[in-house]
Amino acid sequence: MTFNFHHLKVDYANGEKWTLAAPDYVALKQIFRHWQQGMHNHAWNALFWCNHDQPRIVSRFGDDHALRVPAAKMLAMVLHGMQGTPYIYQGEEIGMTNPGFDSIEQYRDVESLNMYAELRAAGRSDAELLAILASKSRDNGRTPMQWSAEPNAGFSSGTPWIPCAGNYRQVNVEAALADQESVFYTYRHLIALRKQYPLLTHGDYQDLAPTHPALWCYQRSWNGQRLLVAANLSAQPLAWDAAGVEASDLWRVAIGNYGDAPPQPQPLTLRPFEAVWWLLEA
Repeated sequence: MTFNFHHLKVDYANGEKWTLAAPDYVALKQIFRHWQQGMHNHAWNALFWCNHDQPRIVSRFGDDHALRVPAAKMLAMVLHGMQGTPYIYQGEEIGMTNPGFDSIEQYRDVESLNMYAELRAAGRSDAELLAILASKSRDNGRTPMQWSAEPNAGFSSGTPWIPCAGNYRQVNVEAALADQESVFYTYRHLIALRKQYPLLTHGDYQDLAPTHPALWCYQRSWNGQRLLVAANLSAQPLAWDAAGVEASDLWRVAIGNYGDAPPQPQPLTLRPFEAVWWLLEA
C-alpha cells in the first residue's frame, strides 16, 4: 500500500506551504488519476484527506460555515468512490473544521511557532501570519476530538493541551448521532456501499472531466457494472452536461449528499458542493 501526499500540496503557491492560495482542482484530479490508473492491477492506494499534520479538509477544500455539511459529505463521497483503502481521521466523520485560532498563544506546533517568529522578524504582519496559520498550521488537525457540547467538547475534565475549536457546541459526536442527515451517517453509508459492491474494490478509473476547474466526474467499471461519481467542488451552482456518460434508464442513485438527488446522470445543475453516485448494474 502506498501513501501519496502530493494531493495535499495543490494549495501551495509555487510549492510554498506558508502562503494563502486557492486549491488547484485540475491538479488535484490529475494526481488522483495518475495514482488510480497507475496502481490499478499493480499495487494498492491509501485514500485519505486528513492526518495529524494536515488542516481539516472541509475547511481546506470545502466550506466550514453554512455549507459545511454538504461540503464534508461531498469530499467523503469523492474519496470513497476510488480504489484503495480509505482512512478516516478523527473528527473527519463529523465534519470537524479548522479551529479558527486568532492568537499565536493558541498554537502549540513547533513548526508553526518557528515560522511565525521567522516571518515576523522578516517584517511580515501579525494579521497576515495568523491568517496563514489558520489555514495551514498542523495544529488545525490536532485539536481535541469533539464528543459533545460539554466543556472542552467532552474530551476531558482537565485543561486540554490545545484549545478546542470554537464551534464544538454545534459540531460534535453527540449532535451528529442525533441527526440522521449528519456527515456521520454519510460515512456509514459509504462504508456499507464499499462492502456491498466489489466494483469499488476492483474497478478501473476513468476521469470524465479532467480539465474542468470545479467538476470532479469519474467512472469506475468492473465485470459489467459501472459507478459514476459527479461532484461540484465549488460553492456555486454548476451546469453539467453529462458528457461521456452512457445514456441509460437503468442508472440508479446509490447515494447523494442532498435529500433529493437527481435520479439519472443527465444534463443538470449540480447544487453547491453537491455529489451523487449512480450505479449501472449488468
